[in-house]
Amino acid sequence: MNKVELQPDRLLYPRPTLLVGSNIDGKANFMAMGGGGVVNAEPPMMGVLLRHKSYTLKGIWQNKTFSINTPSVGLVKEADFCGITSGADVDKVKVCQFKVFYGHLETAPLIEQCPVNLECRVGHIMNLGSHDFIIGQVEGTYVSGDCLTDGKPDVDKIRPIIFDVTFRRYFAFGEMIAEAYKAGLVLKEKA
Repeated sequence: MNKVELQPDRLLYPRPTLLVGSNIDGKANFMAMGGGGVVNAEPPMMGVLLRHKSYTLKGIWQNKTFSINTPSVGLVKEADFCGITSGADVDKVKVCQFKVFYGHLETAPLIEQCPVNLECRVGHIMNLGSHDFIIGQVEGTYVSGDCLTDGKPDVDKIRPIIFDVTFRRYFAFGEMIAEAYKAGLVLKEKA
């Protein structure tokens, strides 16, 4: 075996680049996150990790709502900017020229330019040490019409950004290599 043991770390690949939104004192703000994901299917729930000092977390505590916006590769500069600046110091919506809209929850800002938007109501906030883990129930799901194929979200049209935490780089979503629930059937025949 040619394995090299490293220090315990958060090496999970791929990691989606997400823009997490909240209203702070009535004003929309977004922060970039390299990670986050699905934590439950029924009801649909998502989880995100935010540092305790995060400006966005302040808005989540204020309103008990947040949004998860999936930027496409065309928004990589805006996504990176939202990760290297604080909303306490700069109006990210203005600088990035985000068009903000609201769905069912009136305090979870969503970005029109992002092809996928989820608005979430906070269910749990857990202090894990360096971060709070926020679990939110998805109350609204929005997908840009030009990113649908036969009425379903199409990842080739969404073109999400993948974050490489090790070397701090962004990648475009890769090529399809097989069909799910079909590729393994050849092995099932051997079982």
